[in-house]
Amino acid sequence: MNMEYSAISIDPIETLIITKNFYFAFPYLRLTCQNKYSFIKNIPMSLEQQIMVELKTAMLAKDEKAVRSLRAIKAAIITAKTAEGARGEISATDESKLLQKMVKQRRDSLEIFVQQNRDDLAQKEREELDIIERFLPKQLEGEQLKEVIKKIIEETGAKSQSDFGKVMGAASKVLAGQADGKMISAVVKELLAG
Repeated sequence: MNMEYSAISIDPIETLIITKNFYFAFPYLRLTCQNKYSFIKNIPMSLEQQIMVELKTAMLAKDEKAVRSLRAIKAAIITAKTAEGARGEISATDESKLLQKMVKQRRDSLEIFVQQNRDDLAQKEREELDIIERFLPKQLEGEQLKEVIKKIIEETGAKSQSDFGKVMGAASKVLAGQADGKMISAVVKELLAG
């Protein structure tokens, strides 16, 4: 079995060996090492690893809201990893799409629960939405979003509403994980109309 590892000599007596899997399996080791040896902070964690660390923290703190939300994310990741053709791994782009999908589901459910005056269920959706959004990249809104879409319109050469599909295709690729599809669509329509 070929194991990927690196040996780091800290001082003459102490040598720290970090294996790829061992390091991420024990979040405490990671935090201890990060505090003592700042160079370890540069080792990136996947979304699944981040969720596991957060889940453990939430369970220790007995934070039911966080535990419920983090378990939902973990279940979605496992489902995506075991889907046909996934080969047991998902890319960072797929992780972002997965979180966006979960956010959209929560927003849609929240809207329905508010319309039906189900405040108890609406509150649960709000709580889960807040936690899921923590793992998404910063969302573009307002003027920032308009500026990005203006550049896309210039690049695609769009002039009228008939070019809506062309602009949306390019905008969806550029803004994946950074803005909600409905918001992108509304801004594109507004800019092409004006």
